[in-house]
Amino acid sequence: MYIPRFNQITERGVLLEAMQRYSFAILFGASGGGAEGGMQATHLPLVVRDEGEHGVVLGHFAKANTHWAALAGRETLVVFPGPHSYISPSLYAEPLSVPTWNYITVHAYGRLEALEDPAIKSDLLEELIRVHEPGYLSQWQGMPEGFRRSMLAGITGFRIPIARIEGKFKLSQNRPAAERENIWRAQAAGSDDERELARWMERLMPRSEVTLPDLESRRS
Repeated sequence: MYIPRFNQITERGVLLEAMQRYSFAILFGASGGGAEGGMQATHLPLVVRDEGEHGVVLGHFAKANTHWAALAGRETLVVFPGPHSYISPSLYAEPLSVPTWNYITVHAYGRLEALEDPAIKSDLLEELIRVHEPGYLSQWQGMPEGFRRSMLAGITGFRIPIARIEGKFKLSQNRPAAERENIWRAQAAGSDDERELARWMERLMPRSEVTLPDLESRRS
């Protein structure tokens, strides 16, 4: 991924937080069709654990999706897309300006290990439920054992210890302070994605590099 220095995020805690927050991700890798098979992508909800050097990614495929077999034992790229938004040149002081797009994304690389043990898959499913709908867990656990066993038989779990990670937080860091203020104001009053990017601007930009005069008054 092309990452200008001023857009690069390397802090482990921030990258883990972003992956956990934007955990509906995309797995890229070989399709399993041989040399002519090319690449394939699968969209999945994932669990990101704070383990190892960069974290561990876990999830499951429908067994009918044979992409898991092509990825097993191979390096896999997992892309965590975050919020994104259009940036109008009207927010810049220089009239000879063009539009751009701000966004957050994390790319994680690691070797995929397939998980077929029913107990491990059950634990993984319950972890996903705890993340997304804790109240459903008792309903799942109360279902007939045969039904749960058949559901588990229809999936293949996986884990990917992250060996390499890249974080790109494009938040107009390279623009002058007055323009960053304009961008922040526009995004803070915008869509859900824009407001999310405004919050990241508040959090990550050093106070000496961004002027957000309303921020302190809103917090007090």
